[in-house]
Amino acid sequence: MAATVRRPSRVAKLPPRERILDAAEELFQSEGIRRVGVQAIAERAETTKMAIYRHFATKDALVAEWLRIVAADYQAAFDRAEAEHPDRPREQILALARFIADGLPEISYRGCPFINSLAELPDRSHPARQVIEEHKALQTRRLVGMCAAAGLPDPEQAAAEITFVLEGAQVSAHNGSIAQPGDRLMRIVEGIVDRAAR
Repeated sequence: MAATVRRPSRVAKLPPRERILDAAEELFQSEGIRRVGVQAIAERAETTKMAIYRHFATKDALVAEWLRIVAADYQAAFDRAEAEHPDRPREQILALARFIADGLPEISYRGCPFINSLAELPDRSHPARQVIEEHKALQTRRLVGMCAAAGLPDPEQAAAEITFVLEGAQVSAHNGSIAQPGDRLMRIVEGIVDRAAR
């Protein structure tokens, strides 16, 4: 997913909470969660630490809210795929794959926000990690449903394979190990969803 592009002229126009989230997203994506302190976020958001704590009780709560927004963007991709391809589950799955493939150039620079965050948050009780795990569980359920609707013989296995390909493509794009990861991603997912036709 492409990260929000922050423009200096935009900062003053945003309400305080959105300024804080905008600044946090930019800093967490570019520098990592652990390396970014609340003071740095306050400076980037052109506000104060006190203002941040008025909106978010802790830095962990801010991280969790940022990841809820990222997760909502990914769930919106499912919603768009379903809306743009009603009753055509194969095309819905391919639209999701295209969403990831189109985002790989941004991923190659910053990395996947979920993968990066999981690497920094080993404690499974961390509220942000719980957001990621809930999002991934929902994503899997939705993908299994699409695979079942597409007539794939083993929807759970197909969804697992597609998930491995989507997430693996993001890692490969980030580390530069595979040429043309977007094209290859699409070919692999097409092969998985075309099993039903065979």
